[in-house]
Amino acid sequence: MSIRPRKKCALQISQNKAYQVILNPLVTEKSTQQSEFNKIVFSVPINATKLEVKSSIEKIFSVKVKAVNTILLKGKVKRFKGVLGRRSNTKKAIVTLAPGNTIDLSAGV
Repeated sequence: MSIRPRKKCALQISQNKAYQVILNPLVTEKSTQQSEFNKIVFSVPINATKLEVKSSIEKIFSVKVKAVNTILLKGKVKRFKGVLGRRSNTKKAIVTLAPGNTIDLSAGV
């Protein structure tokens, strides 16, 4: 039994859609440690796919993306002034850049 290789699918995305897919970079202690390994963490909409995230990063920052990993974080049930409430669900994308490519997140500050 042979395994058929997956077709390469190049997704064309507009500049406006690219900025809608990438909401903001997440700068935490853990994400700054991952930047040593050429990984950058971004917040993305819940319905964003890996291909959309990859093409958006390549379009906005003009870099080559090696891999994209996504994490769906479920919202916690918390109490707000004695009333039960729920935080909203969020999605993170960990983008691994190809060797030789970098993104400087502190340049716009």
